[in-house]
Amino acid sequence: MNSLIFLAAAGPLDAAKEISRTFGLDWPHFIAQVVSFLIVAGLLAKFAYGPILKVLEERRHRIADGLANADKIKAELARTEASRLEILNKANTQANKLIEEARTAAARVLEQETQKAIATAEQIISKAKEAAAADRSKMLSELRREVGNLVVDTTAKVTGKILTADDQKRLATETTQQLSA
Repeated sequence: MNSLIFLAAAGPLDAAKEISRTFGLDWPHFIAQVVSFLIVAGLLAKFAYGPILKVLEERRHRIADGLANADKIKAELARTEASRLEILNKANTQANKLIEEARTAAARVLEQETQKAIATAEQIISKAKEAAAADRSKMLSELRREVGNLVVDTTAKVTGKILTADDQKRLATETTQQLSA
């Protein structure tokens, strides 16, 4: 504590000298150290801090550009999604239209095929009726001939006489006419 009182009593210049002697301050070494510090600080500022600050600034710009690009990408994604939904809606509309057209075409084809089947069935029925009518008329003519022959044979047996060819013909014609009526 005595040294503090002594320093306070002395002038500022004397106090600085006393402190430098107490702590062993050597002015030539101190100045050399200050110059060395300034050289190292200048070199660090030029070759270390400058490039680091430049890299950090570039990084800030890239981050800002990335954020701007991200916003652009989000907007483009929203437009793309809207476009995709619009295309899907159009495709669904077209698909429904095609399905409806296919149903209409199928109904039209079904109707045409039904009409063809009905026409074919009517032709078959018509041909069957014609064949049945032809068979009936054939059978009727055979029946008439047979009945005529039976009448001629029966008449010959009943009358007991032999019929001539003209008589047989006349009886067959009369029988046929009576059967037809």
